[in-house]
Amino acid sequence: MHALNILIVEDETIMALDLAETLQEAGHNVTATARNFQEAIHAFKRFPTDLALIDIQLKNSADGISIAKELLAQRRIPIIYLTANSEPKTFQEAKETLPAAYLLKPFRSDELKLQIELAYYYFHNNQQVDGKSRQLYLPIDKGYEKIDPNDVLYLKADGAYVKIFLLGKEPAYHISTNLSHLAQYFPQPNFYRLSRSILVNLDHLERLENNYLFLVSHKTPIQIPVSNRKELMKKLTVVKTK
Repeated sequence: MHALNILIVEDETIMALDLAETLQEAGHNVTATARNFQEAIHAFKRFPTDLALIDIQLKNSADGISIAKELLAQRRIPIIYLTANSEPKTFQEAKETLPAAYLLKPFRSDELKLQIELAYYYFHNNQQVDGKSRQLYLPIDKGYEKIDPNDVLYLKADGAYVKIFLLGKEPAYHISTNLSHLAQYFPQPNFYRLSRSILVNLDHLERLENNYLFLVSHKTPIQIPVSNRKELMKKLTVVKTK
């Protein structure tokens, strides 16, 4: 499978390092290691995240289940819980967040790698019906208008609204919501969070220059934040000359 951007929420330093090493050996990217609620939310907003590994029991912080609920309220991603607590009550509370997996410590590296792949695979395929992207119905002009997510070029935050640019259709739609909420309906791997205000469909990327992206049938280039350029390049298959 392709490399995933994974957020680790774990307050035990040795365990966090062990998790990060296991993920990196499997070819994944660790976006951040958060030790508490505030660090987890900050990292989730700042970095593109495909999956989160969350320890349920955290010292001096809200528990991992509360963190997972907050993350999911912003955008749906697969959650894998890691815990030393096998009590039925804790399991039932965790189950309400519909986690992709629930692993007891100490975990085995091979098991964790397999669970991550399965979690992302099933999550991504549940976003599809019969191999095709689900049709979305956007709130437009006091009603709901159907679009195909594959036709979306990119989404751009615009104050209290989000502009949705579609292939061969102008002007852009204006939806009264925030980008983090709307992004859950446009999952990776084809949709990529280029910045805090831009979510771009890489399937429509036609040209890449040092500081700009050019999308099919869209005249206006999109600026690439310097801090995200390296991460973006990992998502693309680029032929480099010697």
